[in-house]
Amino acid sequence: MNTDTPTNTNGKMNLWDLLRNILPFVLPYRWLICVTLVLTLVGSLMAQVNAVVLDRAVDAINALIQQPGGFSWNQAARILTVISIILLSKEVIGAVVTFFQRYYGERMRILVSRDLSLRVVERILSFRMAFFTSEGNETGKLQSRIDRGIMSLSNTVNNFFIEILPLFTSAVLALALMFMANVYVGLVALCIVPIYFWVTNIQATRMKGGRRSIFSGHQAVSQGILNILESITVIKSFNREKIEADRQAGIQISMTDTQLNTRRQSYFFNGLKSFLEQIGTVLIIILTAYLVLIDYPGMSIGKIMYHVMLFANVSAPIRQLHRIYDDMNDALIYAEGFFGILKADGEVEASGGHRPSQVQGDFELSGVDFTYSNGTQALFDVSMHIPSGKITALVGLSGAGKSTIVNLLDKFYQPQHGSIRLDGVELAQWDTQWLRDNVGLVLQKNHIFDGSIEENIRYGNPAATREEVEHAARQAYLYDQVVQLPQGFQTSALQLSGGQQQRVAIARMFLKNPPIIFLDEPTASLDAIATEQIKASIDAIKAGRTVIIISHNIGQIIDADQIYVLQQGRVVQSGTPDEVYRQGGVYKEIFDASARSMNADKIASTLTEQ
Repeated sequence: MNTDTPTNTNGKMNLWDLLRNILPFVLPYRWLICVTLVLTLVGSLMAQVNAVVLDRAVDAINALIQQPGGFSWNQAARILTVISIILLSKEVIGAVVTFFQRYYGERMRILVSRDLSLRVVERILSFRMAFFTSEGNETGKLQSRIDRGIMSLSNTVNNFFIEILPLFTSAVLALALMFMANVYVGLVALCIVPIYFWVTNIQATRMKGGRRSIFSGHQAVSQGILNILESITVIKSFNREKIEADRQAGIQISMTDTQLNTRRQSYFFNGLKSFLEQIGTVLIIILTAYLVLIDYPGMSIGKIMYHVMLFANVSAPIRQLHRIYDDMNDALIYAEGFFGILKADGEVEASGGHRPSQVQGDFELSGVDFTYSNGTQALFDVSMHIPSGKITALVGLSGAGKSTIVNLLDKFYQPQHGSIRLDGVELAQWDTQWLRDNVGLVLQKNHIFDGSIEENIRYGNPAATREEVEHAARQAYLYDQVVQLPQGFQTSALQLSGGQQQRVAIARMFLKNPPIIFLDEPTASLDAIATEQIKASIDAIKAGRTVIIISHNIGQIIDADQIYVLQQGRVVQSGTPDEVYRQGGVYKEIFDASARSMNADKIASTLTEQ
């Protein structure tokens, strides 16, 4: 379904924008809408029965009492029987109508909520990496925008079909009956409504800023809690529980003050609107009583009760409107964030493009500049050639721009300036999905999904057989450890150690078997023996493939066919490991420092003595 309906030009969503944006999610359930509308009409007619019956009953009883010689109990019993039958039948019909109206309304809310959830997940999965690193799109804030957006929008559907539509249909019918009975009484009732809506509009305008602040506060709270959960080990190791608690307390106190101020304004306006409603009831009673006293045509004692009850049906939406209006205003605020995600067209990864039958893996970077969304420039005029079938190492201190280059080559980001070509074709022209199907990526910290070890390895190739999964596990030196577990490959991957989880990520890459491999500190979480084992496996798979490796492990760097040394986002040295080492500079400093940190002299001496 297409939900790309534009909002108003100032970026703030109004009620009309909200309805236009949510309509595409409601229209697929037209039959539910039709059933709900019919039930609403029937329910609204039932709501007027009490007033009509009371009007006729009061006048009939009054006429019976006024009869000369007193009234007959048989006549009284007949009137009471008719009243009882009508009112009881009305209650039975009303209960059935209300049940189905609420059931179908709730059914629509649940279905719309499901579609909203599926749509936003589908949308998020299509975004470029740059979207998730932009300010305001942190994980906790995104989760808050999505959760509260879905909740408020689905509640809007529920409010409209279960609350607003029945109430206002009943109000319109009641108002029409009042005008049919007496124009003057109808005018009095009609005059109260616009005043009430005027006050409600003032309330909404004054409270909008507070609502936005509360929304931002909820996002900050969600992000803060998520940060605590992700950093709990560091927090406890440094005994910084009080600092984190105080930081959260500051956010909560600020939001609490905003909430209290907003509620104070809300209660003031709600009290004013309740006062207006009571004024309307008093005016109706006074006017109808006066018309009865002057013997106005068509007016009777029964009509007093008739008009009072009808005005109650007119004012019923008013009694509920402040609550519904609060919900609608919350929906407007949350809908801005939610539909902002759905309409982030500029963040969607381009589909289609160059899809060659074979990928060689020859990269050419020319004059590449790249700046992150926070304004930090990571690369300056970077040019390098990464030949097909060769091993290229990117070397440099932390923050030099090595991982940024890998992210650009995998099309996670787009450079602001310069050119990146793969096999002679601009990388931007490649089909993104096709490119990534031909790239294997192993990071320093790889994500493990909530599932079995087998499921996590098979993520590299969902169509792989069990034998292929086991073979990949053997290549990653993980198989022997897995088969010793009580549940074997069906063990939850989250129960594995950090080093074992790293092997799962490497096994994924073996299972994928791509022509291009990106290795970003692939053995950082492994011990020395595991590192040697994995290095042997990676060396075996490197043959005939384009490999780009980022590592501080000298043993992996010196195996490269060529290296590029980066410093503060610039290429400062390049060539074979031996050539660059003889040049001196950054690479020699890193190499020598690594050798010293490993006590290479003592290690060599120990090996010589054996």
